[in-house]
Parts: sequence; C-alpha cells; structure tokens
Amino acid sequence: MTLSAAEKESIVSLWGKMAGHSEAMGAEALDRLFTSFPQSKIYFRHFDLSPGSADLSRHGGKVLNAIGEAAKHVDDIGNALSKLSALHAYNLRVDPGNFKLLSHCIETVLAVHFPADFTPEAHAAWDKFLAAVSAVLTSKYR
Repeated sequence: MTLSAAEKESIVSLWGKMAGHSEAMGAEALDRLFTSFPQSKIYFRHFDLSPGSADLSRHGGKVLNAIGEAAKHVDDIGNALSKLSALHAYNLRVDPGNFKLLSHCIETVLAVHFPADFTPEAHAAWDKFLAAVSAVLTSKYR
C-alpha cells in the first residue's frame, strides 16, 4: 500500500479532528458494527454492548487510538501495530473479515461527523489506509 502525500495529509488531518473524541467516536463505530453485523458480537460476550456503555466507550477509544498510532506512523504501520497484530492473531483470534467491516463503520462515523472534510478523495485515502491497517492486523494469521 502506497499513499500519496495528499492522502497522508488527509489521514493525518482527519485523525487530528477525531483524536479528542476517540472514545465517543470509537463507541459509535462499534455500535454500528454490532448493529449492522451482529455476528461480530461473539468476541465481546463479556462486554455491555448497549449504546453508551462504558465498555463500548473504553474499547472504542482503544480501537481509534490504535488507528491514531497508525496515522502517526503512516509510513511504518507494520511496526506501529506489531504488538496489536500479534494479540489479535495469537490470543484473540478475531475473524479477519471483521476488520473490513469495522473499517466501513469507522468511515461512516467520519462521514457523519466531518462531512465537509470527508470528501470523495478523503474517503478513498481512508479506505486505503484502513485496508493497510487491516492487512497489518491480520498479517500474523498466516
């Protein structure tokens, strides 16, 4: 995955706007995931998955903060998310298809909260970026 300078700028810019709201926006993305794809709840049996729950906020924040780490290290996502990749592959064993589903939910949250910034070009950049993040998170499954 190669991102252009403009794509990297779009990712970093939107992350800057999201960063202070990672728990709320992450919870919203997870809520969308669980509502649209209820089979993804299987990995969260021990969580309170009701909208607005502390579990959703906490885990949503973790998810988006990991995305933020990837955005800060957009040229070296593999190293930035190496430990998280190992955790998902060896301990959590999350179905790799869920990363793509969550990526779509994150993009929807971006579009809702930042409609002026989430242009078609920004959407394409984030799609490439989140695909790269997903590839890193599933890289140790092989």
